[in-house]
This record gives sequence, C-alpha cells and structure tokens, in this order.
Amino acid sequence: MRAKVERPRSNSEPMRDYFRFLCFWSLRLFVSEMSSYTSIIHYATSVLCGSKGAMVLLQLHRKVFQRFNVNEDEFWYIVKKCPRFVVVKNKEGTHGWGADCTVVAKTSLRLCKKYSKESCVNCQELHLCKYFVYGNCRYGKGRKPCRFSHDIRSEHNYPLLRECTLHELNEEDLFLLLLQNDPALLPEVCSHYNKGTGMYGTCTFKDGCTKLHLCQHFVQGYCMFGHKCMRQHVIDQDGCRMLEERGLGGDIIHDLPLIYQNIHQLTALSSSSPKEDLPDLQSQAAAQTDEKNEICLHFIRKSCRFQDSCIRVHFNLPYKWEVFDGDKWKDLRHMEEIERAFCDPRKTQSPGARPVDFLTMRREADPVRRLSTVSSVTKPPHYILTTEWLWYYKGDHENWIEYGKPDDKQRTTSVTSRNLEEVYMTNKSAEIKIVKGHRHYYLSFQDMYQRNPKHNTKRRVRRRPRFISIKEMEEQIVR
Repeated sequence: MRAKVERPRSNSEPMRDYFRFLCFWSLRLFVSEMSSYTSIIHYATSVLCGSKGAMVLLQLHRKVFQRFNVNEDEFWYIVKKCPRFVVVKNKEGTHGWGADCTVVAKTSLRLCKKYSKESCVNCQELHLCKYFVYGNCRYGKGRKPCRFSHDIRSEHNYPLLRECTLHELNEEDLFLLLLQNDPALLPEVCSHYNKGTGMYGTCTFKDGCTKLHLCQHFVQGYCMFGHKCMRQHVIDQDGCRMLEERGLGGDIIHDLPLIYQNIHQLTALSSSSPKEDLPDLQSQAAAQTDEKNEICLHFIRKSCRFQDSCIRVHFNLPYKWEVFDGDKWKDLRHMEEIERAFCDPRKTQSPGARPVDFLTMRREADPVRRLSTVSSVTKPPHYILTTEWLWYYKGDHENWIEYGKPDDKQRTTSVTSRNLEEVYMTNKSAEIKIVKGHRHYYLSFQDMYQRNPKHNTKRRVRRRPRFISIKEMEEQIVR
C-alpha cells in the first residue's frame, strides 16, 4: 500500500477551509433554527436537481406545495434564507409572485482534486471518481474495478454530505448539483468563439478547441436572435467529441446548455475570492435589510405566524413615517396627513409647522424615512394593502401627468405606471425608452429625469404611492 504523503498547506487553504466551515455551519444553524422546514429544503433541492438544477419560483412552489402545505410567504422566506438556493430575476417574462424569478440550486461542496493523485490526507471535499460523476467511468461497468470510489456514502463522503444536508439526494441529483457548482468539472465557454463574424468567431483552434463553443448570450439567459443565431445554442458534433474525450456521458452532454446557464447565474452572483462559499449569505443579508424596512402584510391582517421573529416591520398601517433623532428612529405624528401629501406628486413637503421635505427626506436637519408594504407588482392581484406606486412626469403647465394617462393634448405614453414599476423593481438603475406621439424619450431611474435626445431637454419624474386612507384600509381588511 502506498504511504500517505503529508504535504505543506498553502497560505490560502486555511482561509478557504474557514469560509467553507462558516458556510456549513450557516446551513446547519438555519436547519436547527427552522427544523420544521428541513424536509421542505430536502425535497425542494431534489425537485430542482431533477429539473436540471433550476426552476421558476412559482413552479417550484407549486411542486413543493403538492407535498407540503407551505404558503407563498413561508416558501419565499425559506428560499431566500437558506444558502442552498439562489434567486435570480428573469430578464423577461410574466410578472407577479414567483413568476419573474428562478431558483438555482447551490452547494459549496466540491470534488477533491488531490484524491485522484492519491495525495490527499484529510480534507473536507468529496472523494469520488470524476468519471463516475460524469456518468461514463469505463471501470465501473463490470470490468476491472475502478481504484477510485464510486460510493457517495463511503466513510469519508457520507459525513460531508450530512454536514451539507445533501445525504438524502440520489446519485444523479447529487452529480448534477456538483457539475453546476464545481468549476473544475466542466470546460469554460470559449470567449473567442463569441467574437467576430466567422463560423468560429476569432477562435484560432476552431473545431479542435478544448473550450465549449456556445453562444454567450444564450448562456447568460437571453439571446435576441433565438434559433436564428449564428452561434450554437446546443452542443454540436465537435463539442460532443471534445466532451466525450474528457469522459462525459451522453445524457450529461445533452443537458449541458441548461447547466451552463445555471453556472452563469451562480458565478454572476458569486465572488472568485476564497469567500466563494459566502456570497449567498452576504447577498441574502443585504436583501433581508430591505425586508426589515418592509411592513408585514400578514401583521396588518393579524395573521403573521412568525410574530416577534418576523423579519418584516409590524405596524398597523401599510405605511410608516419615522424621523431619526440622533439615537433611534421614532414615529412621526399625523402620519395620514403626511402620507396624503406625499401621494400628491405636486407636493414637495408635508403640512404643519415642522414639515417633512419630500425631496431631501428631512424634517429640518433630521433624516426622515418612509416604510411601506411590498410593491403591488410583486404580488398577485388578490393581495390587499400592497403599495401601488404611480409614476408621473412634469407637464408643460407645472402639472404632473401619470404615465399611460392622456396629457392636455390627449397624447399618452407607450408605458404605464405599472410597466415602469415592474422594470424598476427588477433594475433600479435602468434607462427606459418611451414613445409619446412621434417623439422618443429616455427615462433614467438613477436621476429620475425623462430626456428628449433630439432637443436635449428633460423633465422631472416622480414615483409616488397611491393614497389609501385609514378608513379605506380598515374596509379592505373587513372584506
């Protein structure tokens, strides 16, 4: 038997192991804290892997709902909080809860690179035959036995799978999860192939390239040319040959275009630093900061099951005005009057002796903020007390005109308030092209101006909520 060789560790390895340790325990702590959701996490992971590693959130919820009675808000909470899942906004498609984003399965677990060289002593990575994962190990089919493990539940592997809560996955699902998360398992997409106009772009290796020739826009999730694109959206014969030479089986090669799309989504949201196991937690923490400033719809209807552990704000109105006194945020008095003024795009401040300036969001020198329920475009129409945001541009007579409504000459814009809000919720730095009559404009969300590129003029734009009185709110709750 060959003696095990001790090898000095590089400076980066302890740090990488440390971050992997944090990721493992983040998931363990999540499962411990939310033990009632453990089965849902296992099942949702299996469903995702059985659907080529990703699924539209709405479809995933429907699939999980067939087995577990988990409502939309609970499921959204699980998906966003658990580092097993990454939520990606779709670039186009139906809007509404769960229909405009995709859930991609993620893991920090990797195959050990030193295992195949028989130089690994004791690591936190899987000891498996790479070609077994590829589905094409020539030694695993009744001939000479493979000297590398084909046992995902071996003495070394099973504790790692349990630590990552992946021990209930079958081999096929686990391998797909590894393929779309372990960057060492698949070749890169050739960047030179996607440049230039020739059949192979500017790739000088042409059909002998060891990287994959796939349309980069297709991999990124949207190619405007569709089936007419001159770049490949499927694996061609040369690509199949190259992948087969690397040991990949035919079934995996067939699914690779979808797997590469998932890889792109995961890498786009991750860092290439040793903290590669943590971006999920970090991005979710940032998202949860926004959620902590969001008023809980269920609390207003007196139906929040999370009570004090809810990550959203519990308040009896769908809006909340606060002022910072240098130490903490305090409720402002006369909130309904402030809200009524704010909902009028003509108003720049609230009434009273010490008005709130809506342009600077200050009351005298003190910062002011407005909390509200979630935007109405992110929920199905039957949800009540969501915030309906309206978009206005400044007219010719110091008036404010809502997008999609006629101006004084009965001209309407090509987009409505809802159209703008849907795009804004997806990308707050976008620039939108707008047509009114024979004129073209560009609306910038970053500076809130509508520009006429021909005459180089611009108009102010305002985003204000539709006003809902306390009486109207109470009537909606009673219905």
